[in-house]
Amino acid sequence: MNPFETTRRGFVATAALGSTLLSALPALAASGAARLGDDALSLWYDQPAGPWIEALPVGNARLGAMVFGRPAQERLQLNIDTLYGGGPYVQDNPAFREALPRVRQLIAQAKWSEANELVSAALMGKPLKQMPFSSAGDLLLDFPGVTGAARLRRSLDLDSAVAVTTFIDGGGRHRREVFCSVPDQVAVMRLEIEGEGTIDLDLGYRHADYQPYGGFGDTRHDAHGVVYVGAPWHHRESLEAGKRPPTLAIRADGRDALLVEGRNVAAFGIPGQLRYALRVQAVGDGRIEAAGDRLRVRGARRLMLVIAGETSYVNYRDVSGDPVAAVRRRTAAAALKPYDKLRIDHVRSHRALFRRLHIDLGGHEADAKPTHARITGVPRAADAALAALYVQYARYLLLSCSRPGSQPANLQGVWNEVLHPPWEGKYTININTEMNYWPAGPANLFECVEPLLKMVEDLAVTGARTARDSYGARGWVAHHNTDLWRATAPIDGPLWGMWPTGGAWLCTTLWEACRYQPDPALLRRLAPLLKGASLFFLDTLIEDPKGRGLVTSPSISPENEHHPQVALCAGPAMDSQILRDLFDATLEAQSTLGDADPPFAEALRQARARLPADRIGAQGQLQEWLDDWDAIAADQQHRHVSHLYAVYPSGQVNVRDTPALAQAARVTLNARGDESTGWATAWRLALWARLGDGERAYKILQGLLGPRRTYPNMFDAHPPFQIDGNFGGAAGILEMIVQSWGGEVHLLPALPRAWPQGRLHGVRAHGGLELDVDWRGGQLHRLQLRGPARAAVALRYRGQRLGMTLDARGQGRLTADDFKAAA
Repeated sequence: MNPFETTRRGFVATAALGSTLLSALPALAASGAARLGDDALSLWYDQPAGPWIEALPVGNARLGAMVFGRPAQERLQLNIDTLYGGGPYVQDNPAFREALPRVRQLIAQAKWSEANELVSAALMGKPLKQMPFSSAGDLLLDFPGVTGAARLRRSLDLDSAVAVTTFIDGGGRHRREVFCSVPDQVAVMRLEIEGEGTIDLDLGYRHADYQPYGGFGDTRHDAHGVVYVGAPWHHRESLEAGKRPPTLAIRADGRDALLVEGRNVAAFGIPGQLRYALRVQAVGDGRIEAAGDRLRVRGARRLMLVIAGETSYVNYRDVSGDPVAAVRRRTAAAALKPYDKLRIDHVRSHRALFRRLHIDLGGHEADAKPTHARITGVPRAADAALAALYVQYARYLLLSCSRPGSQPANLQGVWNEVLHPPWEGKYTININTEMNYWPAGPANLFECVEPLLKMVEDLAVTGARTARDSYGARGWVAHHNTDLWRATAPIDGPLWGMWPTGGAWLCTTLWEACRYQPDPALLRRLAPLLKGASLFFLDTLIEDPKGRGLVTSPSISPENEHHPQVALCAGPAMDSQILRDLFDATLEAQSTLGDADPPFAEALRQARARLPADRIGAQGQLQEWLDDWDAIAADQQHRHVSHLYAVYPSGQVNVRDTPALAQAARVTLNARGDESTGWATAWRLALWARLGDGERAYKILQGLLGPRRTYPNMFDAHPPFQIDGNFGGAAGILEMIVQSWGGEVHLLPALPRAWPQGRLHGVRAHGGLELDVDWRGGQLHRLQLRGPARAAVALRYRGQRLGMTLDARGQGRLTADDFKAAA
């Protein structure tokens, strides 16, 4: 039995997506498909972490932890995926509906100042901001017996999802392992010592603060002026550094456990309504005692800590859960299991998904260097293996922050150090949330999309209220941000928030995932979301006064100003592009499911035909707005390239079918420049890859991998940290090797000279295809396909098109000679 065929059948059997996979994958999990050398799939360092951006992330999507690897005092910074500020609230502005016609009139008359003022007063949500994703605080583990630390090494093995710290203190060798288990829903820390000495531990809890705790230790500059902050082995932080609110309670919970109970923060006038709990239980061979607000261990040789975190969140309307009962249940159950059993179950669950994809770009001599040194070295030395590691790190992060049953990946995945992070750490759905899921399809992590689907199902309910009360429309709408409470009103102000197409883009993101892994169960859930989003626009599109078709109004081209301090407009290019994809997906979903609604389908087709076409402006650029305002826009190198949605991720504009528009997109990209914020750099990488320019894409990738845009722990530097750059960068790298658009699979479409040979196995393409691609000397060497039995597949390589049909087992194989023969 082919293990990939087993994977496919096993997934169909669990297609409801609510369950974890993956008893059906033992053959693949055991195959070691993703394994290279010991360090090829590891981040590793020869000193402990100083600031948070040097710590290593672990997570099971519902619980996240940052591991600092400090010998004398370990710090575990914790997050719970539902620990946001505030509570259930309604943000819709009651003045919206009455003011809407006047706003549209002012936009049509180009009375920008008046339009801004009215939108600010009558259309923006109340409150103007949404709720922040908050840290769950720190566990500080003091080791009074540790007096030295030689040969320190800390690492994160992506293949096992285990963070390890080792060092020698006198005659004792210490080893500490940390992981977050999906099967047991706990974080686990194992401490052991060989040789002389014992483990003595004082463990306490520190509440999170509003500001980062900052860097500690020695600050150094390398030859390129890059600052690197490292913590000395003996560094200790204070338990009192974080403010302790009066609602916080820390107490012994039995003889061997510590229990923390707290409340979330109030934000923007919305009172905190969530309770949260953390519980730490110790199992070991020493003297274990919980007393007061400390957990103490003396004389241990082997020690295991199990940690659980939960809030009272049930759903966006219900906060009646019992977090204390949940954390007691999880820690007590895990504490009864041997450490080896917990670890084996964790690794098996992780590898079942992680080992589906393997990428090797060569250059493994660099694996012998610490990860931070590789990052600082990127500007002056190529590191192909670091690019491959970047892909696998992104896959690891997505697996660790978005699983069935969890919240979706937010701006920081599930890792955040403070109570109120930048941009509230929530869901920015005018690019960032969608970018988080760009690699899910091609990187073979379809299950990770489930939390996003669940969130959109929630938004379809709250967004129906906004559609009805604010627009007088059917269906549902979401603007440019949302949060745990599924707010859907426009926020922040007219320069950023007056964009009604966020929900539509989420829908097309889900549709794209479905194309990589066709699944009837997903399609049945997605179809009503597509229809509801489409109904909203059927009711709200208006006639352009200049006769250019049906347009959105009011809207913006995120988050760009076409005149100073003015973003409001009607019919920006991105809106029409997204709506073309939305309407097409809605029609195809209905057709596939046999869900006939002829009047609705005909209305959708007619509306689609009247959406304004993409335009080429006087500079030869792809126009961002209906009017040719690009030359007068305030920021000629704006981070957003919203109107290039048509190139990537959409594919409406491409080098094969629309060469003139593709050239206009190149003009736009040249004007915008290659350097931008982390996520915007990643988008530029993906765009140049889709346009077939591998050298330009590689140049941008080098900037993304370097220290200006990648922190020592490989988190993306917006700056500050935003995880979307990690995910967008990984998607862009995969686009350089395999692309899916226009009904074809494109092989090595943007391969740079720096990667003359390599292999990418387990990458997915549209139609449920899975590919193994090998190349040598920059030329395709071997291609193996797996997919539906007897499926017809269209391939394109170096301008040549080749059709083939998979066999009865759903397999096919080609070599470079086959392409030469076809030519």
